[in-house]
Amino acid sequence: MSEHTQFRELIEGYALGSLDASERVMLEVHLATGCSECADALEEARRVVSHLAYLAPSVEAPQQLKYKLMQTVQHEASGGERRAPAGTTVPWWMWAGVAALLLFSLYSAWNTQRLNNQIKRINDQMVAERQHNQDLLQERASAQRQMRILTDPKSKKIMLPAMDTQMPQLEAMWHPELGLCVMGHEVPMPSKNMVFQLWLIPKERGGKPMPAETLWPEANGKMMHVVENPPEPMWNTKAIAITEEPAGGSAQPTSEPMWMGGVS
Repeated sequence: MSEHTQFRELIEGYALGSLDASERVMLEVHLATGCSECADALEEARRVVSHLAYLAPSVEAPQQLKYKLMQTVQHEASGGERRAPAGTTVPWWMWAGVAALLLFSLYSAWNTQRLNNQIKRINDQMVAERQHNQDLLQERASAQRQMRILTDPKSKKIMLPAMDTQMPQLEAMWHPELGLCVMGHEVPMPSKNMVFQLWLIPKERGGKPMPAETLWPEANGKMMHVVENPPEPMWNTKAIAITEEPAGGSAQPTSEPMWMGGVS
């Protein structure tokens, strides 16, 4: 006997109101699961029962039955709760089914959250990997540009002697199209909360130094910095200077140059 056949035998009794408490609860739990087939069957049974009422002969109801019916109607209209007959209990297997359904729902929610966490972790790894690849491409492009600046015959070598004889000398290679590369060895770190800043001094009289970029050496003292788009063209630049400025750089120099060299 299939599950639907079992409940079909209860549906007609349910429509007539002739089921006992346990059968009624069992059918209502099944209908609460959303079984459309049994719900349609119940609607059909209710229509049949309502039609049977019109086929019955007209008989005057006893006064006592009328009184009880009116009491029931008044009780329902006043919001009275429908109570199960005393002594009726829900079968143990029905509670077991409800518990199993609850456990399954909890497991489904946990499994869904676990899958969402895995998807988020994979997406984060993909984003990190994509960013890493972009960084590698940028480093490769910068290295290729730097190599071209250092080897192209169009590049001009510029010496940047230190103002302090205890400091190492720097040098620069400037390509008119590719940019400017500043190099040095054994370069000390700037003071605390300070950076080195590159300045381009224009040829015109009274021209203000043009801020280029901030730069600093590596931990081993090596400096290799490429400025791809200098604020002034090489033909209009008289000298290159490097000062020590507050972190973030300055719009105009706030200290005397530490390195300086003429371009032409």
